[in-house]
Amino acid sequence: MVDRDEAQGLFDKRVQAWLSEDLDTYMDMFAEDLLMQTPMGEPLQGRAAYGELVRRSLQHVRPVGFEVHEIAVNGSKVLAEWTQTHEVRADGRRLRYRGMSICEIRDGLIHAWREYYDPADLQPDMNLQAS
Repeated sequence: MVDRDEAQGLFDKRVQAWLSEDLDTYMDMFAEDLLMQTPMGEPLQGRAAYGELVRRSLQHVRPVGFEVHEIAVNGSKVLAEWTQTHEVRADGRRLRYRGMSICEIRDGLIHAWREYYDPADLQPDMNLQAS
């Protein structure tokens, strides 16, 4: 069982680690046997595989915003609605997308993560140009 305060604390820590590009702290929140599912491809098995995806992503984009709108807890599962904004490192374009995730937390670590968003939303938004 996870209570809402624990879930909120974990999400706050995850958001801060992501925005500061602190990959070690970010990845330490995930269990070795992590199962990660996103709309962008086949599920990834294991923290190492997810860590490689995150490293590659951070080579191309810089996180600039991560707002968690809602969190709900059901047993060991946490549902969250959020919006992320990234800046493309090559040219400063901004990408913003809204999504939903469901994760399972056991012993303070994320063991499973499913993410839902429209991949078409990852197209650059010219209204979000860096100033």
